[in-house]
Amino acid sequence: MRLLFVVPYVPSPIYIRPYALLRTLAGRGHTIRLLTLGSRHENQANIRALEEAGVQVDVFPLPRWYALWNAGRALPSHWPLQASYCWQPRLWQTLQNICQTSNGFPPFDVLHVEHLRGVQYALGVERTSPNLPIIWDSVDCISHLFRQAAGKSRSFFGQWVTRLEAPRTARLERRLLHHFDHILVTSPADKQAYKDLLPERNAQTPIHIVPNGVALDEFYPNPNQPRAPHTLVVSGKMSYHANITMVRDLVEKIMPLVWRAQPEVRLQIVGKDPPAIIQGFGNDPRIEVTGTVPHIRPYLQQTTLAIAPLVYGAGIQNKVLEAMACGTPVVCTSRAVSALQVENGRHVVIADTHHDFARALLTLLKQPERRALIGQAGLAYVERYHRWDAIASQVEAIYQQAQVSRIKSPPPIKRTISSRPSGEQA
Repeated sequence: MRLLFVVPYVPSPIYIRPYALLRTLAGRGHTIRLLTLGSRHENQANIRALEEAGVQVDVFPLPRWYALWNAGRALPSHWPLQASYCWQPRLWQTLQNICQTSNGFPPFDVLHVEHLRGVQYALGVERTSPNLPIIWDSVDCISHLFRQAAGKSRSFFGQWVTRLEAPRTARLERRLLHHFDHILVTSPADKQAYKDLLPERNAQTPIHIVPNGVALDEFYPNPNQPRAPHTLVVSGKMSYHANITMVRDLVEKIMPLVWRAQPEVRLQIVGKDPPAIIQGFGNDPRIEVTGTVPHIRPYLQQTTLAIAPLVYGAGIQNKVLEAMACGTPVVCTSRAVSALQVENGRHVVIADTHHDFARALLTLLKQPERRALIGQAGLAYVERYHRWDAIASQVEAIYQQAQVSRIKSPPPIKRTISSRPSGEQA
């Protein structure tokens, strides 16, 4: 198939969903062109990996000042800041040009657009190239995430922004459910959150649950690497508000209970862009804050336990899947695995209160045989349900369904959503 992707950030091992999906689809013989936003110089290695896989990559710069200007223009409007942040006129012009039909047929079989940050490009193409099937991979229901963050975020800025954004985002997402050919999400909870936005029995675009996968050639057990004793790893992009709240809750509420019983336990906080509040935790000699690392894999392979005491969130937590793929036992809250069909005590250990979480850690730290069994079961679960090749096959079927539907019936006339908050036409 001829596939056109728009992703509002350069796909990478951090933004693993589009990165792995693009490389896997290209390896399955599809012709793919990607339009994305970022710095070619700063993302050189990731762009090269995509191009070596066979993806044609067009990168458009989006300076931070311009992205903030986009968001600032949206403030007095009804348009969410998230949906405004990544507008780039040159990308839009290029997208518009390459989607022009020839003899009534679009030059691509499918347009695949990721995230709410990219949705205004999808809306523009829907308006200007109505014969091109459009798949919107929303990943998560962002209004669902914002509703949680508004009440639970430990960041004042995070609370203010999410309370501002939640009603705007819900309003837009409700309308988006009547657009495009298919919508993708990562979890049943996100699909249900979308359904809850609409009146009962209200017609909507088909929504498919397409989970994230794990690159099993990058995340795997290392039998030659002994596990460090009494060591815990918590990982993720540390500038993300849900991860900031998670780590603060861990260090301030859970770890004191652990250290009271076992003062030798060490905690590693691994992930890029930790804010000052998290960097400050590194002043405690029992805590290491790594910042950006070349790869998270060695930390997961050598730790005693991987932990994810997530307070709120949406979608699938890659941090959990990656740890499981390394054969590392995981202790987490139910929120961290709400998108997975795991069995508590077999694939992972789930604990939702501070005391229960600390108790679970202390118990497993003393049970090497049980840790090994949980690590083995977690690895088997990931190998069975989260291989990228199987996920790519599912996405291919959705593309084909979109094509067949377009052949059988032309796209319906839909109420237009303006894709520019200021009224400027895309």
